[in-house]
Amino acid sequence: MRASDSGGAGEDPFDEGGTSILRQPMAVWATAGASVVAFMGIGLVDPILPSIAKGLHASNSQVSLLFTSYFLITAVAMLVTGFVSSRIGGRKTLLAGLALVVVFAALSGTSSSVGELVGFRAGWGLGNALFVSTSLAVIVGAAAGGSAAAILLYESALGLGMACGPLLGAVLGDMKWRYPFFGTAVLMAIGFIAITAFLKEQPRPARKTSVLDPIKALGHGGLASAAVSAFFYNYAFFTVLAFTPFVLDMSPDKSGGVFFAWGVLLAVFSVLVAPRVQERFGSLKVLGGSLVLLAADLLVLGYGNHTTAVVCTILSGAFIGLNNTVFTELALGVSDAPRPVASAGYNFVRWFAAAAAPFLAPKIEEWTDAHIPFVVAALAALVGAGIVAVRRRALTLRAHELEPRHATEDGVSAFAN
Repeated sequence: MRASDSGGAGEDPFDEGGTSILRQPMAVWATAGASVVAFMGIGLVDPILPSIAKGLHASNSQVSLLFTSYFLITAVAMLVTGFVSSRIGGRKTLLAGLALVVVFAALSGTSSSVGELVGFRAGWGLGNALFVSTSLAVIVGAAAGGSAAAILLYESALGLGMACGPLLGAVLGDMKWRYPFFGTAVLMAIGFIAITAFLKEQPRPARKTSVLDPIKALGHGGLASAAVSAFFYNYAFFTVLAFTPFVLDMSPDKSGGVFFAWGVLLAVFSVLVAPRVQERFGSLKVLGGSLVLLAADLLVLGYGNHTTAVVCTILSGAFIGLNNTVFTELALGVSDAPRPVASAGYNFVRWFAAAAAPFLAPKIEEWTDAHIPFVVAALAALVGAGIVAVRRRALTLRAHELEPRHATEDGVSAFAN
């Protein structure tokens, strides 16, 4: 049963108490705008990976460490973001995250070696973790029109950022590979100023979060199963995001166009399609089927010609959008842990795969050939589907424990988690 089957799921985010979704305080728009840029930073380097490799005289596996360092720090930071925000408040946590991104994005553009760039991306990952893990809770607290409108705004920002990141990287990177980093620093600095000006501090949580709380939450069998399944899924996901640009071997503008289309599909299927197919087929059937289809897509991508690889790369965005949404619901609803704590534990596990895939995929290519990384990714997706099937009973969502999906307040959404 989906979360929307429980009470209150029928609330309309476009007409809640006569308040339009677009009539929001400036604090909400400032935070949402900064969220767009934060999500842009994830896929920003996709179109320029080959250019960075050439400009810094680095191998594909060395350049892929840009993702590895970023997500490794993000995974570890998931244990401390709740600890920090519950003590200093959401506004200060957002500003701290934005400040770190501004500094390290700018430093990334000045890098003279791939080692420096990898290190600066790690600092960027810490800033992004602090910001992204807090921004949804801040939007929910400041928005007019209820939580449904707030979450819809946030997920729209997420989709826009994921789609536009590669596009910005392509446009600026076509001139010079350093420019996307400087562009991001400027945009995040504008976000910092906007949040400083328009966002007031919100009430802090009644209970402070411990660093160990997310680890303890993983003692629940359902949450642990969701996290491990998501770990294998994320390996497949980030093989697409971090390794495919080398395989496509396109100019920054063409690669940016491919990943823009990929991001659009991801957003559409995450926000619009997933809720509808879940209502019809159920969450676990959708998740298992989508993982199997992603595996098939990866195999065709790996062994098809160039045109087929482009089509399959774009198509993977649809399956990734579905998976992100369902995994988020599982993580937030399958256990009785507080949502921020359950989300942090779940993400602590799964982001390690996002760190591993960008490094291992090029290494596997060096050891074998360009096809095998996609075979490994497809097998990882199938393992994820197998865990869902075997642990189906533990993963079953219980309606009496869940609120509507668009009422989550943990600051972590379908992709951002």
